[in-house]
Amino acid sequence: MFDAVATDGPPPPQRKGARVSERFQRMRVPALPTILFADANEDYRAMVRDALLEGRNATDLRTVADGTELLAYLKRAGATEGAMTPAPSLIVLDAQLGLELIATIKATKPIPVVVLGADDDPDTVKKAYDAGANTYIVKPVTFLALVRLMKVFTAYWLETAEL
Repeated sequence: MFDAVATDGPPPPQRKGARVSERFQRMRVPALPTILFADANEDYRAMVRDALLEGRNATDLRTVADGTELLAYLKRAGATEGAMTPAPSLIVLDAQLGLELIATIKATKPIPVVVLGADDDPDTVKKAYDAGANTYIVKPVTFLALVRLMKVFTAYWLETAEL
């Protein structure tokens, strides 16, 4: 048997153990834009994850189940260099979690918020925009409609709009 070790240069002098080469340390991989998706329904969160994969959107999807988890995530996001909770580029929020949550988000972070609502009632839509939502969309109920929606708003918010 062979003990194979991959290296791209000699280890630094007087150092023991495996080391990452200086060339590798200088290499920077661009980070994927992060979408923070908040919805109480675990099945819908899974469907959104599948829709992003199906639509081949190059994004990092993070999910939370309620407003408390969302605010806790935002508090931790990007707190340190190389944080495990990257700051989101876009927040997608189920309207049933409460529109007052939008005002709280907007007061602390300048992040676009897309609200998914159950209906297109003009009063509900107005309340979402008054609370600070950047976009209000009726929540798709079929997987195909969700895939199309994810393609459209990720293309707009993450590739077209200047954030």
